[in-house]
Amino acid sequence: MTRQDFLFELGTEELPPKALKSLSQALEKEVVNGLKELFGKQAADVFSDTTVNSYAAPRRLAIVINNLADEVPSSTFMMQGPPARIAFDADGNPTKALEGFARKCSTTVDQLEDVDGKMSFRQELPAKAISKELPSIVEQALSKLPIPKRMRWGDSRTEFVRPVKWLVMLLGDEVIDCEILGLKSGRVTRGHRFHYNQEIELNNANEYLENLESVGKVMADFEERREKIRAQVIAEGELIHGIAQIDEDLLDEVTGLNEWPVALTGRFDQRFLDVPSQALISSMKEHQKYFHVMDNSGKLMPFFITIANIESTDPQQVIHGNEKVIRPRLADAAFFFETDKKRTLESRIDDLNNIVFQKDLGTLHDKAVRVAALAKHIAATLGQDESKAERAAMLAKTDLMTDMVFEFPDLQGLMGYHYALNDGEDEGVALAQNEQYMPRFAGDVLPESEPGIAVALADRLDTLTGLFGINQPPTGSKDPFALRRASLGILRIIVERKLDLDLADLIQVAADNHNDLPARKGIETKVTDFMLERFRAWYDDEGIAVEVYLAVHALKPTKPLEFDQRVQAVSHFRTLSEAQALAAANKRVSNILSKQDSEVGDSVSEALLQEDAEKALAKAVAAKQSELAPLVAAGDFKSVLEQLAELRPTVDTFFDDVMVMADDESVRNNRLALLKQLRNLFLGVADISALS
Repeated sequence: MTRQDFLFELGTEELPPKALKSLSQALEKEVVNGLKELFGKQAADVFSDTTVNSYAAPRRLAIVINNLADEVPSSTFMMQGPPARIAFDADGNPTKALEGFARKCSTTVDQLEDVDGKMSFRQELPAKAISKELPSIVEQALSKLPIPKRMRWGDSRTEFVRPVKWLVMLLGDEVIDCEILGLKSGRVTRGHRFHYNQEIELNNANEYLENLESVGKVMADFEERREKIRAQVIAEGELIHGIAQIDEDLLDEVTGLNEWPVALTGRFDQRFLDVPSQALISSMKEHQKYFHVMDNSGKLMPFFITIANIESTDPQQVIHGNEKVIRPRLADAAFFFETDKKRTLESRIDDLNNIVFQKDLGTLHDKAVRVAALAKHIAATLGQDESKAERAAMLAKTDLMTDMVFEFPDLQGLMGYHYALNDGEDEGVALAQNEQYMPRFAGDVLPESEPGIAVALADRLDTLTGLFGINQPPTGSKDPFALRRASLGILRIIVERKLDLDLADLIQVAADNHNDLPARKGIETKVTDFMLERFRAWYDDEGIAVEVYLAVHALKPTKPLEFDQRVQAVSHFRTLSEAQALAAANKRVSNILSKQDSEVGDSVSEALLQEDAEKALAKAVAAKQSELAPLVAAGDFKSVLEQLAELRPTVDTFFDDVMVMADDESVRNNRLALLKQLRNLFLGVADISALS
């Protein structure tokens, strides 16, 4: 067995730039999986000295495997069948079980042998040339690429994400003879569409990168091209004494658009800076794929950086062309801004009647009225200005009716903030227009203004309650209204802003605001449980053990801030030396109490205490009841559990010296009541028996 370099390249029309990276990664993964399956148990040894690299440019997907074994080594295949003792009947004839096994192995009974008491089929598999297997592996890999919609071209029945143009398949210096996607394999690739629109013949697979770049003016390595663009963009920003802003998604996209990237800087009219900067940035980014530049104080500069796919002999002409294109785009944004300001947000409230939020939940106007009522309730609960929260909520969706947001949907909220200020609205009301969408994603900033917090919570709670109320909760991976994300957003706001809010109360108010919810009954419990379940992933990300979450979740506290305080306390308690013993004791107590046929009493009679150990525990429990009450009321659950940890020696002695299930019924019931009081002390924080 020798080793060779393998090259596969598929030439195409321009591939979707946003999908190029994922297509390349998927191709590498599927080809490697196919090879591992082919080599089976020998894959680890075969791949020990092998390197795999995938390449992607606008008109090509490629993979190079260096040092690939040129054959699949011979191996022995052994299949076991029925036990030898039932393989033949009394006359020595094969049984039906044995004959069936032989047929399954596509062989005859005389080819089977007894191996360790089982009839077995041994087959020697000869070595196979890898060149014969690679075409089917590549074909399978291409069929598994994440392509939502494949296309056809011409009169061909072949399907792929874009029309295919050429196919290179080399193992060392030999062409692997095959046909894939209707193309005959060869050793000819092609250069840059403009710099070197010619064929490039490859003598060996290892020439691929070097020849493409030095001769064909194509940088095939996606990551290398990406980092070159990043460096060029940063350098261009420094030349104009600014700081180029690099959006990673945009960087990936322009990397997928260019084979030979060259960064160029253009400028636009200073007057456009009167428009909110995010509108200009969106226009440059979405329509033209430009990077914007900020000055040292964080203000937008009248420049843009574009990535050309050619190294022009007259770059100024390329820059001039881009400046000519961006001017009307920015003029549109300026026009939308000035036109929108001629109408107040308040005047657009009635327009919300024309937009359906959800067919069973009414229009955006209906939603605005509900959210305003709930935001007012939240503000009142928190002792904040109710009128500002209500006002902010009624205006919250009105910027959706503006020309600017219609053209640039990602500016919703932000434009509402600017238009609210223009209308002379209160600063908090204006801030709420943008803050209502915070947090937009995991780790995003949270709303800060009081009206913003109220509207952000109310909007999400209204959606959650409404959809659960019409029997449309998330199912499996389907969550069209992003209710899981909305729940996490609510929890983050309440916990991180330290708000004393009760989910059950808020959901009841939200549900009552709806005219008719078919699944109204029990909705407080359903939605609260759904939301509290989101804490599980939250704490998992924080590295908090799942049993800590379960210990608190068992009590179903409906205040998220209190839920978090309890979790943090139990997580701390779990680190104490007394934790495991007390958790076990709580589990023992729980088991004892659960087995009682009748309700266990709450009070303990001092006169019925007989043993020193139970007297000591009763005294300690009574003392803790009075000591811990103010701590529980203050939410200082960490201190509560630290004090309860002091009970360990007393609890241990009780279980060592006292027979709980005494013969005397009154003594027995008194001891059970004492254990109930002990358990209730811990249940004031969590069910720590879950920790055992």
